[in-house]
Amino acid sequence: MKKFSFLAMMMLFSIVTFAQTWNVDGVHSRLGFKVTRMTISEFQGNFKSYEAKIIEGKSGFDGGMIEVKIDTRSINTDNESRDNHLRSADFFDADKYPTITFKSSSIKKLSDKMYSAEGDMTMKGITKKIMLNIKVNGTTVNERNKKEIAGVTITGDFKRSDFGIAAEMPEAVLSDTISLYATGEFSKG
Repeated sequence: MKKFSFLAMMMLFSIVTFAQTWNVDGVHSRLGFKVTRMTISEFQGNFKSYEAKIIEGKSGFDGGMIEVKIDTRSINTDNESRDNHLRSADFFDADKYPTITFKSSSIKKLSDKMYSAEGDMTMKGITKKIMLNIKVNGTTVNERNKKEIAGVTITGDFKRSDFGIAAEMPEAVLSDTISLYATGEFSKG
């Protein structure tokens, strides 16, 4: 039994040791969203403060995980009055719920550059499963710091009603579907 336990522990250690973490480069990335307003116009915004990382699986991104933590108070729509309203209890209730999180169960490879990641998103104290689409645009080495970087585009949709966002607002004013669009660079190590 001791031999088996030692062997299992060594295998787990080797998996953890070789798993590489890719951290988002906030300077060269953007985490945004879009929603339809009044059924005719597309409205966009983003979050200025967030952390994100991708932890590789045994085969690179396939089998890995993605984790995102967003500072809700950093919402930005280029209009201070609207941003303050979005931070209020009518929408994100940022004072009570200062973070939005997403943690995938596993990243699955779909094709050469396409992956999917199902996971738990927590917003306003409510956790629901959502699916993200991940496109790895390519990798290269950053000439300045010699680190490997990956260009990534992440998209996905969720329903604001699932998280109690603007619960009293009809869909004719603000669509229930919120689309996520994030793009940028992740550096290894």
